[in-house]
Amino acid sequence: MGRKAGLIRVNPKKFAPAGKPCLKEMVTFLNCLALNQNSDEKCVQTRNAMYACVEAQKTQAKKNPYKTLNYHLQRLSKGIK
Repeated sequence: MGRKAGLIRVNPKKFAPAGKPCLKEMVTFLNCLALNQNSDEKCVQTRNAMYACVEAQKTQAKKNPYKTLNYHLQRLSKGIK
């Protein structure tokens, strides 16, 4: 469940981003497909919006592991011992 650093337990899921980044675009695209009997030609605009959102999420900078809370807690617990 949580990672252990000394006597402190931290749940990394608690610090994760709250929402799903492209959920609105995906639901809009799927609704468009459902309304148009899975005709992709009629849903080009919503498909492009969803693809743009996904590509934007891919290009975001990856999280540096040296800046995480658990990394610093582990470093501090090693110094205490």
